[in-house]
Amino acid sequence: MTPVDFLLGALSVNNLLLSLLGVAAGIVIGALPGLTATMAVAVLVPFTFGMNAASGLIMLGAIYMGAIYGGSYSAILLNTPGTPSAIATTFEGYPMAKRGDGDLALTLACLVSVFGGLFGAFALLLIAPPMAQFALRFGPVEYFWFAVFGLTLIASLGEESMLKSLIGCCLGLLLAMIGLAEVGGDVRFTGGTSLLLGGIDIVAALIGLYCVPVLIDLVATPKPHLETSKHGAGFRLHDAMGVILRGKFNLMRSSVIGTIVGILPGAGGSIAAIVAYAEAKRGAKEGDGWGHGNPQGIVATESANNATVGGGLIPTLVLGIPGTPVDAVILGALLVQGIRVGPSLFSEQSSVSYVFMYGLIIATLIMLPVGLLLGRYAFKLIISIPKEVLTPAVAFMTILGSFAINNDANNVVQMVLLGGIGWVLGRFGFSVTPVVLGIILESIAESGFVQAYIIGGARGSLAGEFLGNPISMVIIGLIILSVVYATIRGRKRGSVNG
Repeated sequence: MTPVDFLLGALSVNNLLLSLLGVAAGIVIGALPGLTATMAVAVLVPFTFGMNAASGLIMLGAIYMGAIYGGSYSAILLNTPGTPSAIATTFEGYPMAKRGDGDLALTLACLVSVFGGLFGAFALLLIAPPMAQFALRFGPVEYFWFAVFGLTLIASLGEESMLKSLIGCCLGLLLAMIGLAEVGGDVRFTGGTSLLLGGIDIVAALIGLYCVPVLIDLVATPKPHLETSKHGAGFRLHDAMGVILRGKFNLMRSSVIGTIVGILPGAGGSIAAIVAYAEAKRGAKEGDGWGHGNPQGIVATESANNATVGGGLIPTLVLGIPGTPVDAVILGALLVQGIRVGPSLFSEQSSVSYVFMYGLIIATLIMLPVGLLLGRYAFKLIISIPKEVLTPAVAFMTILGSFAINNDANNVVQMVLLGGIGWVLGRFGFSVTPVVLGIILESIAESGFVQAYIIGGARGSLAGEFLGNPISMVIIGLIILSVVYATIRGRKRGSVNG
């Protein structure tokens, strides 16, 4: 098939409608604090199982892109980020809203979100296939070391301490080891019950860890889920375009940062936005009003966090290692669909991969009119929904979604139990993202290690098998750098707090 065929496939009426629906739903969900992009995609994954793989991925990608933009709405008007990726948007967005420029901030957020999303999506289209050819050089030992790199990198880039991140990763690895072994089929950690022979279901775990803690907090918190805002929203395209033209270098640099950070396993839009904001502020002149409503801050944060959508899908599709938490959910959906990610995805299943990539670009373009039109009304709609109605509705969707994976009530039980574990971890300052990465990467790490161990034993040189490959040595070097960086950063943070 030619690129034109893939583009026409993405432009089919069905896929266009799914893109439109996904973007609109994502904006509405993203505008509500607590209902993150990860939660939105995780809950709706089971509803894509009846679709063909490309259409299901297009819808999930559209929801993801729309939710990242939607998170800027409450971040700007209420100083409450709708999604974690919009945390840095509050730095300049809310001061703009307080002085009466909330409509400008919202218009600007939509425009730069579309640009950043397109930048990341085109990077996915152009970089992923060549990277897949390079990835053909990866054997079992390279996949093992790369999985370890993904687990250690979250410790160096995460907001919590390195120790807590590594503990979370180890917990995820242990949970994923329940059931039959990846190689050999040995039964492990089942407690003698047949209910755990199939192991922990990936999608049920994702829904539980990300959704249930939010539901518990909604029930436990007496105050309304949103406060009423006095600021309206309109269109200020002319003013927004002027801001973008004055900050075109900032826009390009932030989009590049978002794409690169998205490629790094476990980083995500929140880190990308903060890094882009810091770079924009560092390169600005003194007295530019940073912290008091500088629109260039929104240009930096919103372009960066949307660029992570395409950037994070690069290692997800090429190596099977999710770049962001949402990519972990999408990877789980791919596995349930029976699609094997990796270098062969772009040759053996090119109709899925390329139609999805073109569809992601189209969904991002659709976000421009939908974001401008729906964005101004979505918040008013969501704020009018009583928490007494919202919470049961979301709880019902999590239960239905978990059950629909395999029509198995055991998945619902797993979802609830893991959700409770996730909530308890949150009370003690642990993030669930390292746990999720541990669950996702365990199969890659275990199968790679066992296969490399067997091959090295047959050759009579285990050390040579694990350490004798140049690619392996480069990855090991990156692992060491990430750990050293996390250690130094932790010490600096401790000295500052002390």
